[in-house]
Amino acid sequence: MKNAFKVAIFAAGLFIATQSHAQSKVDRDAKAVGHKTSEVAAKGKADVVDKKYKGKKGPKGQTIYIDKYSHYYYVNSKGHKYYCKKSELRDR
Repeated sequence: MKNAFKVAIFAAGLFIATQSHAQSKVDRDAKAVGHKTSEVAAKGKADVVDKKYKGKKGPKGQTIYIDKYSHYYYVNSKGHKYYCKKSELRDR
């Protein structure tokens, strides 16, 4: 009787651990898909609305855009705009 109880507790614990691990993987994957979707949408909007600065690139090789106020920015991997100074830009 005691042995069967131990096996049942062990099986329940193993089941719970497996479920929580699977849920955390789904959460990570969903977050990655959301970041990629945001990045693609932000870059698409920037391509349509703003001009590209063809002679320069960002600190890590990103495409630089110029908005209607003549501010320079690039879009990171999460879809956020990062404004930068002209002195921070590098030649292509």
